[in-house]
Amino acid sequence: MERLLTKAQVRSITTYSFAHTARLEADGKHPKRVKLGSGRVAYVESEILEWVRQRIAERDATTSS
Repeated sequence: MERLLTKAQVRSITTYSFAHTARLEADGKHPKRVKLGSGRVAYVESEILEWVRQRIAERDATTSS
């Protein structure tokens, strides 16, 4: 079963502000939110953690060259 994260939980993981997260998401550079209801959204934990792993892999690939 997938766990859902609040915007605040995502912020604590990524350290990005809500506004920056929204910009990245709009540009297709961040996992998309799941609409739970009127004014309520969440993010899939596994997608956020994979996104972080990808950022780390990109960093490591750049420094390994």
